[in-house]
Amino acid sequence: MGPTLTDVAKRANVALSTASRAFSDPGRVGPDTLRKIRMIAQEVGYQPVAPRASGPSADSAHATIAVIVPDIANPVFAAFVKAAQGQGWHSRHTVVLADSDFDPDRERAVIAHLAGRVDGIAVCSSRLEAEEVLALCGRVPLVLVNRETDGADRIVADCIVADATEGLRQTVDYLTALGHRRIAYVQGSALSWSNRHRVGVVRALAEAHGLELDVLEWQTETVDGGTAAAARVVASGATAVIAHNDLVALGVIIGARALGVRVPDDLSVVGTDDIPFAVVSQPALTSIPTPNARAGALSLELLGRAAAGDRQPPRRLRLPTHLVVRGSTGPAPAAASR
Repeated sequence: MGPTLTDVAKRANVALSTASRAFSDPGRVGPDTLRKIRMIAQEVGYQPVAPRASGPSADSAHATIAVIVPDIANPVFAAFVKAAQGQGWHSRHTVVLADSDFDPDRERAVIAHLAGRVDGIAVCSSRLEAEEVLALCGRVPLVLVNRETDGADRIVADCIVADATEGLRQTVDYLTALGHRRIAYVQGSALSWSNRHRVGVVRALAEAHGLELDVLEWQTETVDGGTAAAARVVASGATAVIAHNDLVALGVIIGARALGVRVPDDLSVVGTDDIPFAVVSQPALTSIPTPNARAGALSLELLGRAAAGDRQPPRRLRLPTHLVVRGSTGPAPAAASR
């Protein structure tokens, strides 16, 4: 892949957003800075994509929307994509799918490549900071899913997030009622906004309930990541664990079983997302469903409107969560609950 806008920004020693404006909105860049950026772009061979018209395309009823996810094989993102494609079909839009493989560099390159070629972009669970995504997209309508941005003095975008607050509150209330006094939380990626949000909520809830909380280091958001974390969960002395997602939770169950720890007799396990496998696991997994399908459909709905010229002020949409109790949780072991 050829030189990117990020390469130009680094060489020019300017913010990525400034480099983006040099091509998308040059009137907002000082003449000396503009000249420097364009000279460096020419030197490194960067070819900016010609921007689309600022208004809707001639065929705005048939917009092309890009959907970017970190892992299409993950059931969570598969549900998001399926719902987005369904909404796209219903609205007569074309949906283009890209998988960034949890790689920030690949995500950056994909967004830069698509930004001038589509009528809107939905970025789900970005591994980039929101400001960089905004700069890469320029004037193209954008929806950020599972990441928020304040954007007080810069371009901002619609944000759709699964608000874990209520689901985690129900979870901690439930575990407390079962007699658990020490719980662990297995983190997801350090680059995940959702992970940071959930850790903050769990910390506050544990403090409010007077519980001991062990926040374990982040893991890959996979079954293997959960299996690797199981030994640390058991060593922490926790009688209950909340995992960043269901795949990690299922891995914890597998790893705990290999260590001779019974679920839920010795250890209660709670996941997040409520993927289809949660019901058929042994034991069935207690989980906090996240409204991924709703987020996918809503993303396409918002971007379709924007592509048709209905540009509304940016919105922050929070979708509520709740707890679904199954067989992986139970009363704390008698000795631990005293």
